[in-house]
Amino acid sequence: MRDFLEINQVSFSYFSQTGEIPVLDRIHFHVCEGEFIAIVGPSGCGKTTLLSLLCGLLTPSSGEILLNGLPVAGSRSQIGYMLQKDHLLDWRSTKRNVSLGLEVSHTYRKEDGERIDKMLRDYGLSDFSKNLPSQLSGGMRQRAALIRTLLRDPSLLLLDEPFSALDYQTRLTVCEDVWHIIRETKKTTLLITHDVTEAIRMADRILVLSRLPATILSSHTLPAELCRLSPMEAGNHPEFAVYFNKIWKELMRA
Repeated sequence: MRDFLEINQVSFSYFSQTGEIPVLDRIHFHVCEGEFIAIVGPSGCGKTTLLSLLCGLLTPSSGEILLNGLPVAGSRSQIGYMLQKDHLLDWRSTKRNVSLGLEVSHTYRKEDGERIDKMLRDYGLSDFSKNLPSQLSGGMRQRAALIRTLLRDPSLLLLDEPFSALDYQTRLTVCEDVWHIIRETKKTTLLITHDVTEAIRMADRILVLSRLPATILSSHTLPAELCRLSPMEAGNHPEFAVYFNKIWKELMRA
């Protein structure tokens, strides 16, 4: 597989009244097309800042980020960003919330209505297309947010702890749903999470960040047979505990 996303020696600092605050220090990794990467690290280590750089919302202090060989700042239309909160509008139905991104970008076409209906059917929301967000479960809301993100057909999908607000049981169910959707659509995906088990259940490769200023402590390519298993099944694989213990120890030493 070719390099699809290149993060080349990227550093980033914030500036305050007290001076410069280094956040990321020479972050360097490449992502292949179709690969699912999870990024874990201590709380406050700059994981969300890294996603903001990857989608072009922030500019690196040094280094470069390339998507398909071009600077990421000029490729925002190819990037889908799913935040921690679903940000569904309370007064719009599920279907109208899902279509919001296309409406805002003025790219909504007549045939998109049929495409939305199909995605709602495929992802178990067809019976709730006219419901308001307050009438949906947390898992349904996250599925609606993901459909809204995928409707614009991004080539790169960024997920910023999208399951963190869900209870444990719902979280596992939605993890399963989202994993299947991403695998079926073959989207190149980067997931930020503080949950090591979630990273192992979903990703092909896991990057471990240090404390500030964050560097990459390690990269773990998971066995192919583990990556083929769904999140529910992956927890029973004998290598699951091996990787959990290894990554957990690294985080404790970070």
